[in-house]
Amino acid sequence: RCFSTAGVCAPTRAALMTGCHPTSIGAHHMRTTHTNEHAPDLPTPYEAAPPHYVSAFTEPLRRAGYCCTLDSKADYQFGEPFTMWDEHGEGADWRTDRRDAGQPFFTMLTRPGTHESGMWDPDHDGPGVDPVTDLSTDPEAVAVPPWLPDTEPVRLAVARQYDQVAAADEGGGDVLDRLAADGHADETVVVLTSDHGEGLPRAKRWPYDAGIHVPLVVRWPGHTEGDASDALVSLVDLAPTVLSLAGVDVPPYVEGHPFLGPEREDREYVFASRDRY
Repeated sequence: RCFSTAGVCAPTRAALMTGCHPTSIGAHHMRTTHTNEHAPDLPTPYEAAPPHYVSAFTEPLRRAGYCCTLDSKADYQFGEPFTMWDEHGEGADWRTDRRDAGQPFFTMLTRPGTHESGMWDPDHDGPGVDPVTDLSTDPEAVAVPPWLPDTEPVRLAVARQYDQVAAADEGGGDVLDRLAADGHADETVVVLTSDHGEGLPRAKRWPYDAGIHVPLVVRWPGHTEGDASDALVSLVDLAPTVLSLAGVDVPPYVEGHPFLGPEREDREYVFASRDRY
């Protein structure tokens, strides 16, 4: 029962990185870009400007001695403050030269395959991820959401998405294998989630369950051993959870709550919003 704060990526990533709802920090519009034909000299795009006291949770982690890296998608509405990451770029992880021997680390790995563009027709001219062409999933066997027409293009899109999810799952296994090979498997908390729900129409960009319901899988050796939880979680809770588990004080402006560990707080509700997308 994990939900994002918006049905689209960038506003949710603002919440994920700060622990604040995007409506609280001016990051609730998808892509803070605006082209005004009547004022062509206005700068475009512009970026959200959170309050001066709000920072990404990687910044207190870094101050506490963690090496923080991002591979690859930096998409959180408020630019790329240089204080967020020790290293950001394709392939950046805990093996970076910027990390000292024995230094604790936080690594964020982003996989683009399950983006909605991964479901588009392979002949499309739009941006994004190249869809899979050789399907492993039988389009005739997929379940079509009841709000979409049961047509061949819809079935092909859903089948492509199933294949992309399988590839993402395999990628998660690769991460676990690399952690084990480096001797970190028993001392690292691993979180698998997504920044919003399904990429199909009426799901992505909308705060219906289909647009905000996301996976949440946590591997915490000695604490989570295959247990399922029915706790209600919002992705705004991820930042305070990471800080709490690392023994770092959660800033007072953070609106989320730890969903794991000794400072865990259960919630009754999640809140999601939609504005100009």
